[in-house]
Amino acid sequence: MSDEMPNGHTPARRTRTWPTLLLCLMSALLLTAWTTAPRAAPGQDAAPAPPAAEGPVPAVARAWPVGLRPLVTRAWQPPPTPYARGHRGVDLAAQPGSPVRAVAPGRVSFAGRVAGRGVISVELTGTGDPPLRTTYEPVRTSVKKGAEVTAGTPLGTLEAAPSHCPTACLHWGLRRGDTYLDPLTLLPPWLLRKGPSRLLPVPE
Repeated sequence: MSDEMPNGHTPARRTRTWPTLLLCLMSALLLTAWTTAPRAAPGQDAAPAPPAAEGPVPAVARAWPVGLRPLVTRAWQPPPTPYARGHRGVDLAAQPGSPVRAVAPGRVSFAGRVAGRGVISVELTGTGDPPLRTTYEPVRTSVKKGAEVTAGTPLGTLEAAPSHCPTACLHWGLRRGDTYLDPLTLLPPWLLRKGPSRLLPVPE
């Protein structure tokens, strides 16, 4: 049987091979995916990547805020929502008039009275952006806003102001921005083990 066409021409041989056909198919799929992918509207930036998760709190403390190893009369109890009930810090047993000290180097960001109670806040050096901020209350302050402090620097003395503690105590708090954290995580293991037995367990 002849391969010649009625007009006398021989039909062209098939030159496409399977690799060529596969390459064409992949190119078509990639083009389709690119043209159908969602894009930002003109003049609108693409959605930002989610922020990186914050790392653990660095154990930068070199002293307890009161005493050598005070009893923890109430532990940190984070609220389930920003405005829910909870305990946004820890309570440390101490006698009125006891010295209150900075636990780590930093700068005093607030020293004054809030709702009749003396409050001191210290932004801790080298703890990120926003920096960690410790709070101490009720304290009769002996430092001013803007003062640079080191671990162990006296901030004032514990006031005998009314509080939620059954006996006199220092409320010690820790925040990064608007997020409350456990201040005991600032303490290294050797400082947690130093001194008498504790009333409540703390993380090692």
